[in-house]
Amino acid sequence: MWIADRWKDYEVIDTSSGEKLERWGDYLLVRPDPQVIWNTPKKQRGWSRPNAHYHRSSKGGGEWEFFDLPRQWSISYRNPSCGTLTFNLKPFSFKHTGLFPEQAVNWDWFSSRIRNAGRPVKVLNLFAYTGGATLAAAAAGASVTHVDASKGMVGWAKENAAASGLAEAPIRWLVDDCEKFVEREIRRGNHYDGIIMDPPSYGRGPKGEIWKIEDSIHHFIQLCVKLLSDDPLFFLVNSYTTGLAPAVLTYMLSTELKNFGGHVDSQEIGLPVTASGLALPCGASGRWEQD
Repeated sequence: MWIADRWKDYEVIDTSSGEKLERWGDYLLVRPDPQVIWNTPKKQRGWSRPNAHYHRSSKGGGEWEFFDLPRQWSISYRNPSCGTLTFNLKPFSFKHTGLFPEQAVNWDWFSSRIRNAGRPVKVLNLFAYTGGATLAAAAAGASVTHVDASKGMVGWAKENAAASGLAEAPIRWLVDDCEKFVEREIRRGNHYDGIIMDPPSYGRGPKGEIWKIEDSIHHFIQLCVKLLSDDPLFFLVNSYTTGLAPAVLTYMLSTELKNFGGHVDSQEIGLPVTASGLALPCGASGRWEQD
């Protein structure tokens, strides 16, 4: 498992009974987590005194219960290759805060590749959400094309870029359906040295286009491979879908990228849990990189 263990402003304090107790900067949140199927004693004080608690409904979805939480606050992350990144957080739909901290382990990986490339690097970030990977790549020195179907998420990503001192970085911000954008880029003859994708399990594009990851991901990887440059650095696929295990990601990437050489590795990604000393699984990532 690849573990995002360099955080100072974020911490999984404890996990139990379908929930996790987290510290986001100065604030404690209790949120549901389907991976937490164990029932261990809730000895940490924060369980009874959080700043906010997201309660899942038996009918689906859920709602936030707020005790003492601002509408927005910030946390930062630092690694040697991309410096300090700052993220604006706020509680919104279905338990989210605007950041997936476990992805920092991937930021560390590809930002090091970019920093050590010794040449200009172009990166494409698809399903780019609030821009964590975009900011890490840009701070490491890449020119980045950031694509997401949600105008609100792209606006949020721009705010994070400004907070991170990257408002003038070479980032191209696009609100678009990712698959249609990739198809147009192929026709235009554009190429990238690194591709990052964090596809949802299910989603809709700006014009109602349906995305279901099990039906779409392999074809989409095939399309994206056509956008790689003659000397690419990396290709990253993230999955939060149970059916797409690391071995499945390895198989797809190895099959589609075999002509580029290099090697593929896929693992679960996770976060350390302070109370137990164990790691909480948080999905999987497949990585191809040039040797």
